[in-house]
Parts: sequence; structure tokens; C-alpha cells
Amino acid sequence: MSLKQKITTLLFSGSLPKTPVILFFFFLNFIPSTKAQDKVIFPAIDSLKVTADLYTGNADEAFILLFHDEDASRGEYRKIALRLVKIGYNCLAVDLRQGKESHYVSNETARRADSLHLYPKKSDCLKDIEGAIRYAVQRSRRPVVLFGSSFSASLCLLAAKNNPDVKAVVAFSPGEFFKPQIPVCDSLQGYDKLTLIAGTKFEYPYLIEISKNIPDDKKTVFVPSRAEGEHGVAALSESNPASDDYWLSLLMFFKNVKKL
Repeated sequence: MSLKQKITTLLFSGSLPKTPVILFFFFLNFIPSTKAQDKVIFPAIDSLKVTADLYTGNADEAFILLFHDEDASRGEYRKIALRLVKIGYNCLAVDLRQGKESHYVSNETARRADSLHLYPKKSDCLKDIEGAIRYAVQRSRRPVVLFGSSFSASLCLLAAKNNPDVKAVVAFSPGEFFKPQIPVCDSLQGYDKLTLIAGTKFEYPYLIEISKNIPDDKKTVFVPSRAEGEHGVAALSESNPASDDYWLSLLMFFKNVKKL
């Protein structure tokens, strides 16, 4: 067993004390990944070709599917995906059909949609998320974790409901982005996936409201105590003073996911 595997095993077994656990997590960032990302293309549910970056550590591990914020691309997750691979997951960072670019990575799916004159709405990206679930499950034969930011966080919640191929959801700053056509909160009645919902202090009452139909024993709602925080997955950026707190909540959530 490698050093990285030993540390990860200790983290998720509970053998390490809780106080220094975040230090061990960041120590993992200095251990090289076993494989750099590869660009892949798969069909959405409506057959639009979707571009994604595939990050693999151990081919037998489950997938976290990463979905970007508005006007962004799969490049939003380049640093985040590398960290998640090091705690025992494969990752698929997906270009949704509505977006532009992040970190100099252009959104190829959005460019295709534009060239086909599809003029997609935000809610149409649900077709890309469903296609990504199908693609990842076909590769790993294991249920996936959905991970979204802002409008895609809301879509992840919707996609997870009643879907046996989804194990858990991480939703950063979800909101009611699709009303009146799709009221997210009302649509979550009967939802039963293990879920982490995170956001800013300002967003806290909205996070509570949108998640009120998720059973308390299935959800964790996190906002930082020491700072305002950041919207969406910008919360995990090194430039955010509260990023360590967000990462710790994320690590503890995945520790619980591993128990499922």
C-alpha cells in the first residue's frame, strides 16, 4: 500500500484525531496523482456531444461528477479534482451546454450547442448531467456522487432524486434558478440522498429554505463561521480566507459517504 493510500485509509477509518485531519488532507496535495486528466467526449441524453476532463486515480473507485458555475467551464475544477482524486475517487469535470470559460479552458459543449443553434436554457444542462451519470456508471459500474456549483448545484439535486445511480450530492450555493417552470424546493419532496449543501453566511436562510424537503438525517448545511465565504465552488479557492473550513466540511462529508 502506498503512503497516499495509507493516509487516506486512516482518514476515512477514523484512526486519525479530528483536530489535525485537515493538515493531513492538505499534505496529500503534495503527493503526485497517478494520472493526469484526459479529455473525453460522451453523449448527453439528447445526443449533444459533451466534453469533460477525466481524472483517474484507481480505476476501481467511484466517480465524483463535477459541474461548473454559470458562464464557466470544466476548467473551474482543475485544482479541486486533483485533491478529490487523492482522497479515493475518480473525477469527471464536465462542460455543460451553457457556459464560457474558466482558467483559460473554453467550454467546448457550449460551443457545440451554439453551432447547432440550440440556444439552451440553464435547465437544459440537466440533459448533460444525466448523460454524465450514464457515462460514469458505464465505466465504473458504481453509483456516483454529483458535485455542483450555483445553478448546476440545483440541477444536481434534481438529477439525484429517485436515481439509483446517484449515491450522494455536494451542492455549493444552490438556488431557485428555474422558477416558475421548475421549483427546486418543491421538486425535492421524497428526496433521500446523502447531501452536503454549502454557501455563504448571507445565503444561509436560502439554503435552509431550498433544502427543507430533504430529511435532516440526510443533509448537512454548512456556512463558515470565521468569514462571509464565497458563492459556489469559489469557496474552495485558495483566495478565500475560509477555504480551509469548506475543505474540512467536504472531507468529513466524504468520510460519511464512504460508509454507505
